[in-house]
Amino acid sequence: MKTAFILNGPNLNLLGTREPAVYGSRTLADVRALCEKACAAHGFALDFRQTNHEGILVDWIQEAGQAQASGSAVGVILNAGAYTHTSVALHDAIKGAGVSLIELHISNVHAREAFRHYSYISPAARAVMAGFGVEGYGLAVAALATF
Repeated sequence: MKTAFILNGPNLNLLGTREPAVYGSRTLADVRALCEKACAAHGFALDFRQTNHEGILVDWIQEAGQAQASGSAVGVILNAGAYTHTSVALHDAIKGAGVSLIELHISNVHAREAFRHYSYISPAARAVMAGFGVEGYGLAVAALATF
C-alpha cells in the first residue's frame, strides 16, 4: 500500500478558530479524518503532519521524495500556508526531492491580498488547488490517485 503524505505548514494548527470566515470552522483534526477517509477510499496509507517550522517541512518533503523513489509513496499534498509566498527553500526541496506534489490552499488565494497571489511552490508542483475549503484535501487525494 502506497502512502500519501499530507503536509501542513504554519498556523494550520489553528484551523477552526483562525479567521473562520476565510478558513471555515473545521479543525485540523477534522481535516485529518477527512483525509483518512479519502485515503482509505483510494487504497492509500496516510502520513498526516503539521508544523510551524520551515526546515521541518523541507525535511518531510525530502523524506517523501525518498519514499516515492522507493515505490512506497504516491506523492505529497502540501498546504504550506504563508511559506507558499516566501519560501525558496520549499521550492528547492520539491525539485530536489523529485516528488509529485499538489500545492493546496483552503481559500482562493487569488481573491485575497496581493502578496498571496505569488507562489514559490507552484513552479515546482505538479498541480495547484485553491478555494475548495477543507474539502480540497479529499479532492487532492483523488488527484494523487491519478498520478
